Amino acid sequence: MLAHQRQQKILDQVTAEGAVKVADLGAALSVSDMTIRRDVNELVARGLVERVHGGVTLPRSASVFEPGFSAKSELDRDAKSAIAKAAARFVRPGTSIGISGGTTTHALAQELLDVPDITVVTNSLPVAEVFHTGGRTDQTVLLTGGERTPSYALVGPLTVSALQSIHLDMLFLGTHGVDIESGLTCPNLMEAQTNQALVASSRRVIVLADHTKWGVRALANTIPLSRVDVFVTDAGLDPGVQDALSEVIDDVVIAGEPVDTNEERVLDDRA
Repeated sequence: MLAHQRQQKILDQVTAEGAVKVADLGAALSVSDMTIRRDVNELVARGLVERVHGGVTLPRSASVFEPGFSAKSELDRDAKSAIAKAAARFVRPGTSIGISGGTTTHALAQELLDVPDITVVTNSLPVAEVFHTGGRTDQTVLLTGGERTPSYALVGPLTVSALQSIHLDMLFLGTHGVDIESGLTCPNLMEAQTNQALVASSRRVIVLADHTKWGVRALANTIPLSRVDVFVTDAGLDPGVQDALSEVIDDVVIAGEPVDTNEERVLDDRA
């Protein structure tokens, strides 16, 4: 198979699935990792795909591009797991929490299965499924209604209406992209509105975003960084960016570093 034929097959697969692991491409085309990497580098140079850790996606610069949940789950798994573990330390028994859609928030849900006596409100079908299959009877999980996005988040007027009548101690919010000027952004207008409703219902907003989300600006603004109380990311985020975030967000947590989890930090004074 000629190089341009392989590259077309790679592009076809990435377009169909949203994101593909490099190892899977090599196996599918029966060529070496070196050959696949050369082909991918050529496609990157032409602006047709984008490299991420361990895989290839369509260019994230496309403001409405949103890979499916399964495709996103395969990318940056170690970073997402580290972020989930760091974020889980903020949750205490007896609290009410919101969990938005996303693969990093899905990883967080798996870390919370051992926390008793929590109430979880989510618009994510995969997050709700984690708690359902966990089988605990001392956790309450409320799933909103709404229209489903490619990431299996429920969005739209029904979702927003349901969220307007609740009050949450804290919200764990995933994001498609983030930068200093635009804050958090999302490729789906209705999902952005739904996330805004989650934020409005929450006393404390904790954002979960791995380093690949930095500099990505999607179609719709969700919230400015000034509305974020805690930003949990991984060590792959450039130190200069970490410093820039610390200027506008009180608490920037780098997964893997020690976290102060006393009660005063987890919940604001109710007085």
